[in-house]
Amino acid sequence: MAYNIVAIVGSIRKQSFSLKIANALAKLAPASLKLDVTTLEGISFFNQDLEAAPPADWLAFREKLQKSNGVLFVTPEYNRSIPGVLKNAIDVASRPYGKSSFIGKPVGIISNSPGPLGGVSAAKHLQNILPGISGPILGQPETYLNGIGDAFDEKGELTKESLRTVLQQYLDAFAAFVAKQNG
Repeated sequence: MAYNIVAIVGSIRKQSFSLKIANALAKLAPASLKLDVTTLEGISFFNQDLEAAPPADWLAFREKLQKSNGVLFVTPEYNRSIPGVLKNAIDVASRPYGKSSFIGKPVGIISNSPGPLGGVSAAKHLQNILPGISGPILGQPETYLNGIGDAFDEKGELTKESLRTVLQQYLDAFAAFVAKQNG
């Protein structure tokens, strides 16, 4: 049986590194994981006033998460934190209060940057935001991908072997973590 994992892309830029990484992860995933690469451009802003009759996009996103066996965040760092679209999606999915769609779902976090720090602040902010509204978070290996600007060809295909190795190691650890949490 393959575990269904929602791979949430933290950037809405069409050629974002996060999207390229998520697509590469989906191709590299072991048979035990099926990654559903999910972008966030269709999720409207969270407003608690709408909670009595939530918009269809909120309901669809929540349902996708609820039906999954886990969540993998792939995000860049914006201004030493997570992008606003990602925080909005987390707010949408974590409501209504006490009924977070992330509850019980094993979580993985991969941050990235073309710069030297690999989005470490974004990953750490997710680690601060998610407890209480999600399931357990994979602690090791921590994966902050730096210098990824030359990792993909013009078609968005992963070409950097060292990155492929890191992603494969992460996926193997995440697959074991998901199996343990769902077992």
